[in-house]
Amino acid sequence: MTAQRTPRLDRATVVDAALALLDRTGLDGLTLRAIAAELDVKAPALYWHFKDKQALLDEMATEMMRRMSATPLPPSGDWRQTYLATMHALRAELLRHRDGARVFSGSRFTDTGFAAGQEAGLRVLVDAGFTLPAAARAWYTGYAYTIGYTIEQQAMGPNDFTGDGGHDLDARARRLADHPLAAEAGRVMFDDFDHGYDQGLIAVLAGIEATLLT
Repeated sequence: MTAQRTPRLDRATVVDAALALLDRTGLDGLTLRAIAAELDVKAPALYWHFKDKQALLDEMATEMMRRMSATPLPPSGDWRQTYLATMHALRAELLRHRDGARVFSGSRFTDTGFAAGQEAGLRVLVDAGFTLPAAARAWYTGYAYTIGYTIEQQAMGPNDFTGDGGHDLDARARRLADHPLAAEAGRVMFDDFDHGYDQGLIAVLAGIEATLLT
């Protein structure tokens, strides 16, 4: 009987396994040893493709960006709508994975697949009257806001993958009874993250239009 061959290990296979493991364990449980166990290989086999965990995170972030870019945004004649739609698409991709925003933050893309989308977004802003420096600042501000907000959302819960976490807002309010404004603010900050993101992004957009559009 011919022995069954183990499927050839490649970067895409490792990344797919890493993203699946991420959803189960979170970033803190994502190790090369754990991924190797998922793939039924020895950990050194992964170092042929990724020199360390950060190199793997870079490729995971790149794959997330590829998936986001695979669905082009519908054309819009209004730069504001394009800006909002792009940031919402980024946030949606980050939320598809447990700790997705932490994986994305600080990672460096391993190819230039992101460039076409970024070029198109910057072109929309420049055509609307932004200088290139202002367009770049506008783009990066929304990008950083989206990643930062999503990191906080995924850290504060509730966890979409396990159902754990999340503030007990009534308990928080009781604990802050001597500080009524801070107590009530919790119901705004931690009750509806989707609505909170939308409101914050609109504020970012208004600030960009007021300060960067000449």
